Amino acid sequence: MYGSFTGRARAGAAAAGAAALLLLAGCSSPDAPAPEGPEAAPGVGQQPKGADPFWVNPKSKAAAALENYQRKGEKDNAELVRRIAAQPVGEWIGVETPEEDARGYTEAAAKADRDAVLVLYNIPHRDCGQHSAGGAADGDSYRAWLDKVAAGIGDRRATVVVEPDAVMHMVDGCTQEQYHEERYDLLKGAVKRLKQLPGTRVYLDAGNAGWGKPDQIFEPLQWAGVGEADGFAVNVSNFQTTAASTEYGKKVSEKVGGKPFVIDTSRNGNGPYTEGDPAQSWCNPPGRALGETPTTETADPKVDAYLWIKRPGESDGDCKGGPRAGEWYPDYALELARNSA
Repeated sequence: MYGSFTGRARAGAAAAGAAALLLLAGCSSPDAPAPEGPEAAPGVGQQPKGADPFWVNPKSKAAAALENYQRKGEKDNAELVRRIAAQPVGEWIGVETPEEDARGYTEAAAKADRDAVLVLYNIPHRDCGQHSAGGAADGDSYRAWLDKVAAGIGDRRATVVVEPDAVMHMVDGCTQEQYHEERYDLLKGAVKRLKQLPGTRVYLDAGNAGWGKPDQIFEPLQWAGVGEADGFAVNVSNFQTTAASTEYGKKVSEKVGGKPFVIDTSRNGNGPYTEGDPAQSWCNPPGRALGETPTTETADPKVDAYLWIKRPGESDGDCKGGPRAGEWYPDYALELARNSA
């Protein structure tokens, strides 16, 4: 998915649980960031900084949908989609203009005295040729792209989630062995480069409770540079409950030096989808709900934050009636919000 999405369940691996799809960063440009102002949808502002220091983009796709419902007088739909538009979500850095994207998001966040949440999803051989296939052409291209992202962030505050699926797809065999050495080098380099920035916190993706096993992933995380990161991220674009994600994250943490972690709670309100074809349980599953809203006030000291890394309301891919990955899916967005009431 992306723009994350961690933990895609693979065909024949139903027991692993639902997995994630990231925003198709290579094919859809991120929303142009803008500070709050008259163009923002009415009622879309920043959350209280003490509990939620992350930036709400007043010109997100959800905010545009809210404005559209308001303009048409569809009050019920407007109030439903407001539950998404009013929350900070991850901004997936684009391929073509990474420096401009990163600068725009972090400058807008700084103007609002908030932290931008950014997601990097451009690793070569991304997504094993599935819905969000693509990524940088090679290692040198990725490093050049990363340097532009870092230049765009500068000294402004940002929380960055690094390459959803990248480690897990090596662990589960989806990414061919011939690419592993380069990928570990690129991930470790990404963590190191981002940690050179004074205001940036870095979290390396670590799969989810339905798709990863702590005994299998802890060494690959270490090879990928988790030791230099601020922590790791779990449940990106997935539907595992917060309780299950916390348990999984704490087990991983024990094996990687006690590192803290963040949990993607964007769509985990009703837990994972367990009906239908298990190989498609990750793709726009029905009956899901929004989870805990983004906050740094979590139920466990090892959990740095609940984040909405996957952007609720954006499609996982062209399945179950949805548009291509990353595009706004109105009916699905309304269902997520309605089920979270």
